[in-house]
Amino acid sequence: MTTTSRETRTIRGAVLNEIGADAPFASTRPITIDTLTLEGPAEHEVLVRIEAASICHSDLSVVNGSRPRPVPMLLGHEAAGIVEEIGSGVTDIELGQRVVLTFLPRCGECRECLTDGKLPCSNGSKTNEAGTLLDGSEHLQRGAERVKHHLGCSGFADYAVVDRRSIVPVGADVPADIAAVLGCAVLTGGGAVLNAAKLSKQHSVAVVGLGGVGMAALLTAIGIEPREVIAVDSNESKLELARAWGANATYTPAEAVEQGITADVVIEAVGHPRAFETAFNMIGFGGTLVTVGLPAPGAESAIEPLKLTARAQSVIGSYLGSAVPSRDIPKFEQLWREGKLPLERLISDTIDLDDINEGMDALAAGTVLRQIIRFPHDSDQPGGEATTEPAILADSVTVTA
Repeated sequence: MTTTSRETRTIRGAVLNEIGADAPFASTRPITIDTLTLEGPAEHEVLVRIEAASICHSDLSVVNGSRPRPVPMLLGHEAAGIVEEIGSGVTDIELGQRVVLTFLPRCGECRECLTDGKLPCSNGSKTNEAGTLLDGSEHLQRGAERVKHHLGCSGFADYAVVDRRSIVPVGADVPADIAAVLGCAVLTGGGAVLNAAKLSKQHSVAVVGLGGVGMAALLTAIGIEPREVIAVDSNESKLELARAWGANATYTPAEAVEQGITADVVIEAVGHPRAFETAFNMIGFGGTLVTVGLPAPGAESAIEPLKLTARAQSVIGSYLGSAVPSRDIPKFEQLWREGKLPLERLISDTIDLDDINEGMDALAAGTVLRQIIRFPHDSDQPGGEATTEPAILADSVTVTA
């Protein structure tokens, strides 16, 4: 192990300067690519050379104002890279290891951390909202201006300093692209299937909303080989992908409700009140709805509570897939390695960091699943790229009931 001198380095990253700018972001450009100063890791922190990062709706939600955060903020939370410096208090990570960044660190000490993933860490949630690392530290500066951290990661840059509890090591055989999506899309969507729903071969399952998280849930469900897999989205291109990947049936939200389609397990992965209503109406007798989407604050849905009692139904909220990253990322990593979880399919495209505003527009339009930003370095190790099956999508419309 090595102890860092807390030296600073110059990095290049994507900084959000304004929340709630008008779309298209390609015109208003709320995100700028800037040169920043990054202070080296403290005792319980590590420096990660970022290899790949992907754009997630949690990034978009900060840009469009659905999830207000302090600005300026260096965005990005779904990322992977190589450990280059280690704080003196870190004893279980080696230099040169590839690691996945996770957006909700678990302190391991609060009451919530004792729930085996059911509840998000309270300390991690507080520091995420404040724009700091888990111990409250800040390492980013643009000129004389302090810059906040996004979800303890700030992965849209060529380097990041993170708390040890914000990373999980993976094998060197896992490409950086795959490692990146493990940290959010797969933990959230796949975790909802395995941890919250506890899907088995005897169940039927429906996934409502086929974005990156929904498709990760769908791929995880297909790998379990349940009795039936149903995919629901208003974008026909996404339904075509779902059928090609192994879904037994596909419907638009209107078709699913009109035809009375139900399932034992329903995963809602949109974060819109109408999508929640669609998912609720699809719960079968004795079935369970797991909702992982994050609607805007104040959004409301109308449901018929009688069904919960009369049909013995359950509704479960699942944040980050009810996952414990250090426990669950290795599980998904092994499923990918065994060919049971083809995560390459989630990657729609690769883009340059300079095109991140345009990438946010594409995500908002629903024409992509995961766009990967790669950060080339002179010392890159093998395995940095994934062999992808690009998910080509047509223009989408909002999921409605």
